[in-house]
Amino acid sequence: MNTTRALLSGLTLAIAALSIAGTASQGDLVAAQKARIAEFAKHPKARSHVAFVSNGVADFWTIAKAGAMAAGRELGCDVTVEFPGGGLSDQKRMLEDLIIRGVDGVSVSPIDPTNQIEVLQLVAEKSLLITNDSDAPTAPRLCYIGMDNYIAGRMCGELARAGCKGGEVAIFIGRLEQDNAKRRRQGFIDGLLGRSSDPTRYDEPSKVISESGYTIVGTWTDSFDRAKAKANIEDVMTKHPKLALVTGLFEYNSTLAVEVFKQSGKAGKILIAGFDEGADVIAGIRDGIVLGTVVQDPYGYGYESVKMLNAFTKGDFSMVPANGMLPISARVIKKDNVDAFWADLKAKLKAGKEAASKA
Repeated sequence: MNTTRALLSGLTLAIAALSIAGTASQGDLVAAQKARIAEFAKHPKARSHVAFVSNGVADFWTIAKAGAMAAGRELGCDVTVEFPGGGLSDQKRMLEDLIIRGVDGVSVSPIDPTNQIEVLQLVAEKSLLITNDSDAPTAPRLCYIGMDNYIAGRMCGELARAGCKGGEVAIFIGRLEQDNAKRRRQGFIDGLLGRSSDPTRYDEPSKVISESGYTIVGTWTDSFDRAKAKANIEDVMTKHPKLALVTGLFEYNSTLAVEVFKQSGKAGKILIAGFDEGADVIAGIRDGIVLGTVVQDPYGYGYESVKMLNAFTKGDFSMVPANGMLPISARVIKKDNVDAFWADLKAKLKAGKEAASKA
């Protein structure tokens, strides 16, 4: 019975999505959402129900969930958080299910914005859509909450350049379909090689790049499969015995690099320029085996997403900047500021867990 219902619901939503894609433009759907927000100004929701959807499963998203739940408790709204562990199809199913449940608004980090346009249009047609962490610029989202991933990637590349004066470099990342992944990777390459800033530049992932004293031997993806991610690092380390530095541009990539190098006796011999705030990466900075890490603010992504969506249900659009992007800047964590950063993060996680337990 549940299977039949799910199949029928999925078919209905697919037909609706195709209809929307064929008849409504991005501008039409943005205008329709703004009209609904204007109606909320006349009849505010007493208690909204909003959702936060990640692009995978990682400690990064656990921190984001803590922020979302803390905001829900503070603002008196219901919050659903979803972590799609099965990739694109899993995220699509979760978004469709949220629409069936009638949530008032959704903040999502799209896995593949180009190939998800129909389901994102469906969310915008039935609810209120914003993006976080990774944008979908051609989708009818009302706002993007997050950092400029090209700039953050450059920060990581410059961190690597300062700590490693040349040699072979490998890049590890979950997937390259996401907007944030493409921009972050290119920013890292340009920062490492000392190039001028150009977010439109694109180096093919399979291409070996020899420039400015560095040789980038390649980019390896794993689709959020941690076993594959670890195997990638082990294989590259074996095939490139002169490897000088690696970067892991998703949270678990950096965490696994620390683990692999410790197990192999390479900790401190192969340098790591990290990304995000994995606990092992933070410990590695303290121990001197990680140069540093570029951190986002996943707690802020969750908190600000819920705050914005809840404001929409009261008829308030004032949080959205004119350019449709709410910036949350990245920063570099090194040995001199790592302890203060970690203490602040633990306090936020505690607050989020308390909020979740009382939800």
